[in-house]
Amino acid sequence: MRVFTPADAHLDLDVGHYERIDRYAPEVTVAVQQHVREILRWIGEDPDREGLQRTPERVALALQYLTQGYHQDPRAILESALFEEDYSEMILVRDIQIYSLCEHHLLPFFGKAHVAYIPNKRIVGLSKIPRVVDVFARRLQVQERLTIQIRDALEEVLQPLGVAVVIEAQHLCMMMRGVEKQHAITTTSAMSGEFLKEATRAEFMRLINGG
Repeated sequence: MRVFTPADAHLDLDVGHYERIDRYAPEVTVAVQQHVREILRWIGEDPDREGLQRTPERVALALQYLTQGYHQDPRAILESALFEEDYSEMILVRDIQIYSLCEHHLLPFFGKAHVAYIPNKRIVGLSKIPRVVDVFARRLQVQERLTIQIRDALEEVLQPLGVAVVIEAQHLCMMMRGVEKQHAITTTSAMSGEFLKEATRAEFMRLINGG
């Protein structure tokens, strides 16, 4: 069994060709900022006052950054650092920070993900797991779908003996509006293979809780 946190990225034997590149499309920036100016007017603001003059552009760039996962391929990320290894114990990367946007209100939700898998003669570079989490988080999301997408991506590429994903997050759509519950945490999980067995699942849950 191996337990890692994202701080262990120096252990990643990355010999692949994946490279993260942040892209901003000028035509998208122009179109979005025009709409943001109109939104500011509709809510009663003056988009030409000093503090708001560059806000439409900033929002347009921020939205492109926060949704860049639509233009990234999780399969390519994982395939860039696959290694044959005769290891069949649990590998866990826990406390992966996540930041995403709720697709219902475009408000952030944030927290941490814990991702584990049991290899079937094939392992992946450690940093690729947080990167795959980011690919799916940098889209308009619901937490339930995000959890399943991470599990399925690992299943598809690694074909392991099992995968487990748990996400714990706070949602600003609950904290700033609606029920306004400041300390509510939503937990979702998605598991497959060996993690459907009670003993393996219990070990995973003990490890992510610091046991």
